[in-house]
Amino acid sequence: MTNRFEVKVSRLAGLQVITRQPIVDARGWFERTYCADTFAELGINKTISQINRSFTVQQGSVRGMHFQTAPFAETKFVSCLRGEVFDVAVDLRAGSPTFLHWHGEILSADNQRSLLIPEGFAHGFQTLSADCEMLYLHTQKFDPASSSGINPLDTKLAIDWPLPITEMTEMSDGDRHRPMMLPTFEGL
Repeated sequence: MTNRFEVKVSRLAGLQVITRQPIVDARGWFERTYCADTFAELGINKTISQINRSFTVQQGSVRGMHFQTAPFAETKFVSCLRGEVFDVAVDLRAGSPTFLHWHGEILSADNQRSLLIPEGFAHGFQTLSADCEMLYLHTQKFDPASSSGINPLDTKLAIDWPLPITEMTEMSDGDRHRPMMLPTFEGL
């Protein structure tokens, strides 16, 4: 029994929207969440080093925009297992024709979409419903010294978050108080 993935290439090189194709019968469904061979065909030949899961209670909450720098730069495969989120990836690759451009995608348990986010991108999301559960596959372990981020409200990015972000929006102190990008930022 094989399972398919529908792959849609975004306008940001390397960023791909993956829709899982479940096998459905009277009992329910079965889906492949990850396949090393399929992902190698998509250009991801690295081992999954860490799998993380998050749960966010409140609708409108924001997590991100996070990334890791070399030598712990990582590719992420992000899925929403419960609820619905607006998932965002920002191209931070130096010299990229889409440098500082972002792509947003609604991920949910219902639409079975995931984002395959290459190295050199920042990642974050806003919950569009309460009680959202996310699953992250990483090609690198978490390394505090390499961990960084950009402010999700940075006007240089102008991310069009679907729900208003106010002082009352649930967000970690670290994310809320990240500095805005300096004009001299040339990428990763």
